[in-house]
Amino acid sequence: MQKCGRVVAQAAGAVTMAAGSLAMAGGALAQEILGAPQDRQLGLQEPATSIAVDLNHFHNWVLMPIITGITIFVMLLLLWVMIRYNAKRNPVPSKTTHNTTIEVLWTVIPILILIGIAVPSFKLLYKQLDLPETDLTIRAIGKQWYWTYEYPDDGKFTFDANMIQTADLQPGQLRLLETDNEVVLPVGKNIRIQITAADVIHAWTVPAFGIKHDAVPGRVNESWFNIDRPGIYYGQCSELCGTLHAFMPIKIRAVSPEEYAAWLEEAKAKYTPLEEEAVPTAEVAVPAAGTQMAAN
Repeated sequence: MQKCGRVVAQAAGAVTMAAGSLAMAGGALAQEILGAPQDRQLGLQEPATSIAVDLNHFHNWVLMPIITGITIFVMLLLLWVMIRYNAKRNPVPSKTTHNTTIEVLWTVIPILILIGIAVPSFKLLYKQLDLPETDLTIRAIGKQWYWTYEYPDDGKFTFDANMIQTADLQPGQLRLLETDNEVVLPVGKNIRIQITAADVIHAWTVPAFGIKHDAVPGRVNESWFNIDRPGIYYGQCSELCGTLHAFMPIKIRAVSPEEYAAWLEEAKAKYTPLEEEAVPTAEVAVPAAGTQMAAN
């Protein structure tokens, strides 16, 4: 009886562990999609980094009030002019051609508005480009028409990320945004992103991160971000880079540092080792004799 009890207890423990493993796997597969466009969405995506938070604040509380105020002022001014100075009320047109006060005002006031916009704008731009002490570096290399990623610090490997075709999408996956390989990054870490291209100009853009930088052949643009929540975030190339420009999605899975460390061990065995750590320069394709280059 005791032996049967031990067998039953062991079996129950195994079932519990298996259920736990399945729950963890299901949780990973069902990770929340945080950075993606929504139906009937207004405004910017929900911010996932401190840079994106500042961008949203700048857009919502600096630019929008100024734009709204100017729009309302111009509309009221047009209505007032149409009512006060129409031909019916003014059969004899005014011959006024000059007003010094108004000319000074419409010169000085726009200058003050632009200065008011420039101060927080330059502060935000400085924050984007002034890198703090970072915990890891990744590289994004734009190619026609997919992204190559390198992890020169952690794991020293590289992989390509191609868009999954519509016919191959799994339930729950987003059309034109899914990639066959995901960029996996830890939350709570300062991550440096180095962006370049191997053929033409691309642009690495993730709206929820507040990141949008050109990928220019022969040049490296740098920025940084710190993801504050685990989840899935999407982006796309936002530069007109050729006929398949609309099919260069970016998919990032943000996970805990522990999950990231476990993924690194799998990625080292799965992906190609990174032999050359230097950021590649532009690759110039030389057509064979008698062939013609296709126009982008």
